[in-house]
Amino acid sequence: MLSTKSRSALGKLALCAAGGAMAVATAAGPALAATSDHTAPSTDQQRAPYWGKVIAKTGLQVRTAPNRGGKVIKTLKYGQKVAIACKVNGQWIDGNPRWYRLADGSWGWASARYIENIGKAPHWCHHHKAFQPK
Repeated sequence: MLSTKSRSALGKLALCAAGGAMAVATAAGPALAATSDHTAPSTDQQRAPYWGKVIAKTGLQVRTAPNRGGKVIKTLKYGQKVAIACKVNGQWIDGNPRWYRLADGSWGWASARYIENIGKAPHWCHHHKAFQPK
C-alpha cells in the first residue's frame, strides 16, 4: 500500500500527464483536422478575408468543389455579404472561370460570376492545383 506522500506525488504526476496530453491534443487538433476541400482552412484561408456581395437574384449555391459537379452545401441569398479566402480557375460559368473559396466556416466554393467584389479582388489560392470541370 502507498503512503499518503507517495499517493500525493503519484496524483500530481497523473495530473501533469493529463495536462500534457490535453496540451498535445489542443496543439495537434488543427493539424489532424479533416482535409476535405470544404472543411480544412489552409494558410491562404487564415489570412484576413476579401469581401463580396452575392448578385445572383435567385441565390448562389456553395459547393464542395469549384464546379457544378461539387455537392451543394448551402445557398447564399441575393445581396448577402460574403467573406472570400482566395480564387481559382474552375468550371466556366456564364463566361467566367473563377471560383471563390469562402472564408465563412464552410470553406465551400462559389462561382465568382455571381459575386461582386467589395474592394480588392481576392488573391489566387496557392494550395490547390488547377481544377478540371466536371
